[in-house]
Amino acid sequence: MMRRRAEGGLRGREEAGGTHRYKMKEKLVSIGDDYWIEDAAGERAFKVDGKALRVRNTLVIQSKEGQDLYKIQERMLRIKDTMEIEKGAGGTAATIKKALIAPLRDRWTVSIPGGEDWEVQGNILDHEYHIEAGRRERVAEVSKKWFRIRDTYGVEVEPGHDDALVLAITAAIDQMAHD
Repeated sequence: MMRRRAEGGLRGREEAGGTHRYKMKEKLVSIGDDYWIEDAAGERAFKVDGKALRVRNTLVIQSKEGQDLYKIQERMLRIKDTMEIEKGAGGTAATIKKALIAPLRDRWTVSIPGGEDWEVQGNILDHEYHIEAGRRERVAEVSKKWFRIRDTYGVEVEPGHDDALVLAITAAIDQMAHD
């Protein structure tokens, strides 16, 4: 659950060692459009660039200075819904796969090369879910309840995790669930 903090901006939260919160839009970006992900203080934190004229859907998560951090691309011709997230400098950062059978709620697996797989569970379509690593270590929580603004939801990232990667995973799941 999001906790209110008195600190402003990313620097204040990082110094306090607390969670990082971001505001995202439901339909993050159309191909060819750009969108800013804001931090809890309303400051621009990351830019999402929807690349036009590509054979497959591509979104690029950039730092506010314009450096490519992660590229999200839909994998074609797969049995399961799959998206790959590439590092800005090249190489796979994560592969997201939707579970074929998830009887009670949505379930996704995030494979991170050289790291522990993450599980994503909850109501993806309503933006009410959590991301966990291994044995129930919370990585992030996604919720629409935190905002009264239509078509907006929040992502709260736990300390020690790559905020940009978590936001890229959230954006990829959003794209996969709403296509």
